[in-house]
Amino acid sequence: MSVSTAASTLVDVVRDRAQTLGSATAYEFEGRVTSFAEFDRKTDQVANALRALGLKPHERIAYFGKNSDSYFELLVGAMKANVVMAPVNWRLAGPEVAFIVEDCRAPALFVGPEFITMIRDIRDQLPSVRHIITTEGGAPEWQDYTAWRDAQSADDPGVAITPQDIALQLYTSGTTGKPKGAMLSHANFLNLVNTGNPDEKPDWNKWSTDDVSLIAMPIFHIGGSGWGLMSLYHGARGVVAREFDPTKILDFFEQSGITKLFMVPAAMQFVVRQPRARQVDFSRLKYMLYGASPIPAALLKECIDVFKCGFVQMYGMTETTGTIIALPPEDHIEGLERMRSAGKPLPGIEVAIIDVDGRPLPPRQVGEIATRSGSNMTGYWNLPEATARTLGKDGWLRTGDAGYMDEDGYVYIHDRIKDMIISGGENIYPAEVESALCDHPDVAEAAVIGIPDDKWGEAVKAIVVMKPGKRATETDIINFTRTRIAGFKTPKSVDFLDALPRNPSGKILRRNLRDPYWAGKDRQVN
Repeated sequence: MSVSTAASTLVDVVRDRAQTLGSATAYEFEGRVTSFAEFDRKTDQVANALRALGLKPHERIAYFGKNSDSYFELLVGAMKANVVMAPVNWRLAGPEVAFIVEDCRAPALFVGPEFITMIRDIRDQLPSVRHIITTEGGAPEWQDYTAWRDAQSADDPGVAITPQDIALQLYTSGTTGKPKGAMLSHANFLNLVNTGNPDEKPDWNKWSTDDVSLIAMPIFHIGGSGWGLMSLYHGARGVVAREFDPTKILDFFEQSGITKLFMVPAAMQFVVRQPRARQVDFSRLKYMLYGASPIPAALLKECIDVFKCGFVQMYGMTETTGTIIALPPEDHIEGLERMRSAGKPLPGIEVAIIDVDGRPLPPRQVGEIATRSGSNMTGYWNLPEATARTLGKDGWLRTGDAGYMDEDGYVYIHDRIKDMIISGGENIYPAEVESALCDHPDVAEAAVIGIPDDKWGEAVKAIVVMKPGKRATETDIINFTRTRIAGFKTPKSVDFLDALPRNPSGKILRRNLRDPYWAGKDRQVN
């Protein structure tokens, strides 16, 4: 059974699914099952509870916790109050968490049980936060989520919402060292599922209410929140994993009969290398969608052998509300040139390869990948200049990835223009790490590059110049950065030089530092 597509906002979608699917399961989390009708009622309560706190339309709330059904209640409940959810990456260090919560000026912060201690530690750095609510209790000084929600009426809050209103604000790593809040509207999400002729959609992109979707990627990424909303939109049963755990992921296949899921290649590697992976019954699994970083050919072959389902490579970014290019199962043929590509644009998505002046380039000529569609973000929160650099007035969004397109429209990723590193599916900008390194009192200057890594795809390497007469060990430098930035951003190795290579204008020649590590590779991403 398929569902109605006549909705102008995600709130309309939730209302319709409650009417048409009623007692069917919307979300399943650690033994707790919520039907579509219950989800609609609970999200009304959340909306009314937010309004009772004094939140007004277009204000932000922040969520600092792992995946849960409560998060999706908060996300949609906020939408019903026309309030915007901003989930915070729980892998971040305290100062980074405080920056995001304060940047979005959240009057209310919702905290998962694992992070109560951290929020207590940084409470004085959160002056905007008036209310702290814990999703699973554990903090007597703060309200409990369930009691807070259930104290409110389940009546429709009756708040006006338009397709252009912001549905979700996701923070991306910053080119200048600070994360940016990408604002995604209701229209952005609905464009992804409504463009193109429904009858012409490929099988891998068709859903039914019999589908069981595993939501295992973290909700602070589009691959977590976006995938969870996609499942809800299609009336599928969404099985929420608190976090990615390779052994538990296998349990979900056995116990819940997963038919679809999205994973990053690093996660796929952890699952397929589990000793019992070859004993698990994957017969209900129809499609495994993967992306966020390139996948090694040998790993993909291993996954195809084990999972025996259709594989779809997906290319997109937070700023495009997720996937804009896909490589379908029929192109996953060993030895085929297209296997090295990211695939072709989805229906309704324009993609072009452009030069530095924004002019289109011919096939097989490398330039920057640009895209235009109704799924391009509204902009970055309170950053008009950064928005203008990424999203032109003509609607074309510059991805920051270098690549080329072949004669058949397949897009190949060649390099990254913005020096971004992708490690285990997480985006890391050198500026963030360099800023932390240069806080060290004995460091004169530093440069950060990504180098190939068999486990994570890419690893962060720091090249450090010490001040005259000062010395430090690799361990000293790494441990210092851990106090300022998330563990996944900290350098995995450190080289010491007397001076960094620079061009005549003083710019660091990062390419000179990177090239020796990428020698013999046919592209500068791993």
